[in-house]
Amino acid sequence: MKLTTVFLMCFLSLSSLQAQEKLTVLLDWFINPDHAPLLIAQELGYFKNEGLEVRLIPPSDPNDPPKLLAAKQADIALSYQPNLYLLVAEGLPIARIGTLIDTPLNSLIVLADSSIQTIADLKGKTIGYSVGGFEDIYLTAILDKYGLKLSDVTLINLNFSLSSALLTKKVDAVIGAFRNFELNQLSLMNIKALAFFPEEEGVPLYDELIFIVHQDRIHDQRFKGFLNAIQRAIIFILNNPEKSWNIASKAYPDINDPLNRLAWMDTLRRFSHNPSLLDWKKYKDFIDFLKRHNPSLQLPAMETYVPRL
Repeated sequence: MKLTTVFLMCFLSLSSLQAQEKLTVLLDWFINPDHAPLLIAQELGYFKNEGLEVRLIPPSDPNDPPKLLAAKQADIALSYQPNLYLLVAEGLPIARIGTLIDTPLNSLIVLADSSIQTIADLKGKTIGYSVGGFEDIYLTAILDKYGLKLSDVTLINLNFSLSSALLTKKVDAVIGAFRNFELNQLSLMNIKALAFFPEEEGVPLYDELIFIVHQDRIHDQRFKGFLNAIQRAIIFILNNPEKSWNIASKAYPDINDPLNRLAWMDTLRRFSHNPSLLDWKKYKDFIDFLKRHNPSLQLPAMETYVPRL
C-alpha cells in the first residue's frame, strides 16, 4: 500500500508539473478575430488539457515578433508565409511548424471615390504599409503587370494605422489591409473602398498566418500539444460561431464591438482545418515566385525553415 501511495503521489506530482509547462506566444497584431482559435483554446482549457500554460502577447510593433523569437525571447510567434522566406534570407533562424489561416487576407485598398480605379493609377501615389518585407515584392509583381516599377510609388510605414491614414489622405492606398477587418471597418463607416487581391494579380496562393519557432526548437514536444489545442478550438469555432464569439468577446472585452463581430464571422472559413498539415507545393511555388521577382534572394534548403515534422 505504501509503495502504491508513493507511486500515486509521484504520478500526481509529475502531472502537476506537466500542467505547468509554460509557452509564450507572440501575436502578429493586437488581439483580434484572426486569433480566435488561440482565444478559444485559452478560454475552454484546451491548452491546459495538453499540459500547457500559454501566454499570449500582442506586439508593440508588428515587425518585432520574428526578431524576438530568433533571440529566443518567446517560444512561438505568429507570422506570415511570404515574410518567412525574407526573414530567413536575412539570417533569422526561424521555421514554420503550423498554419492558422491558410488563405490570403492581405489586400491593397483605396477609397472607391479616389482617382485610383486600377493598379495602373498608382503611378506617383503614396502607399502605406504595416509589416515591412513582403510588400516590396508583392508590389513589384503587381505593378510590373501594369507596366510600372516600385520606384513609381512611395512607400510609408504606418504601423497599425492603415485605415486612419487612408481616410485622412495621408496616403493614397494601403497594402497589408486585411479584407476581413479593414474592409468591414470602412463599410461600418459607410465608406466605400476598392480592394485589389494579391491572388488575383499574379501572386500565388499562400498561408496568411503561420506559427513559427526557433530552428533549434522545432522538435519541442510542447508544440504538438499546442497545435492539437488549436485544431480542437477551430473545430469548436466552426461548429459554434455565435457561442465562440460570445465566449471570446466576454473574455476579451476590447474586441466586443460591431467591427470585430463582423470580422469574427468573416474569418471562420479561412482557418486551417488541420494546422499541422504542410502543403509543400504551396511553399515551393511561393519560393519560385519570389526568386522570379528577386533573383538575388539567397535561401537555404527549404527543409531548414519549412520542416516536414
